[in-house]
Amino acid sequence: MIKVHHLELSRSFRVIWLLEELGVEYEIITYRRDPKTYGAPAALKRVHPLGKSPVITDGEITVAESGAIIEYLLDKYDTEGQYRPTSGQALLDYRYWMHFAEGSMMPLLVLRLVLGKVKDRPMPFFVKPIARKLMDGIDQGFIMPRLQPQLELIDAWLKDHEWFAGDSISGADFQMELALRFAANRADVSGLEHITAYLEKVAARPAHQQADTRAK
Repeated sequence: MIKVHHLELSRSFRVIWLLEELGVEYEIITYRRDPKTYGAPAALKRVHPLGKSPVITDGEITVAESGAIIEYLLDKYDTEGQYRPTSGQALLDYRYWMHFAEGSMMPLLVLRLVLGKVKDRPMPFFVKPIARKLMDGIDQGFIMPRLQPQLELIDAWLKDHEWFAGDSISGADFQMELALRFAANRADVSGLEHITAYLEKVAARPAHQQADTRAK
């Protein structure tokens, strides 16, 4: 049986959701973050040396990294080829958005999260204004000028496409949906109506709702 090594508040949700869509039996092993460092516990490093999530074990096989896990699961369990285009523009779009999620978007979102946590950490009162000004400067001068165009690109794409690759949901959606949910929590997407509609559509899928219940 597949075991999903699930670190709370991590990217592993997308793997759980995919498994629900595929109808594959699996077990979730949940790990709690350190309340001080926000890092993973040492137990996760016994599964994979970096101690990161998601990571799955399927018998003797261990697979880490979201994209690699999605591709592995589709290779082995998507026997009807429902979730990956095989040719043409749809396949190119699939590859682009699969890599865009982690290669372009998530680094900025994670950096924004880290800066927010630094601002909230206890520090001497005379340092706090300087630290916050520095963090805000990085956020507004570096992160948002790069993140906002990405969000606008995605919104424009979803205006003309129901899904990220082809005419039906694919592995690219499992990658991008979580990145967009993170963005909705860490940036203002209220004016990006197509992103909002997409997230609402995906959240209404029974497999997504089941994954959300099991991942808590």
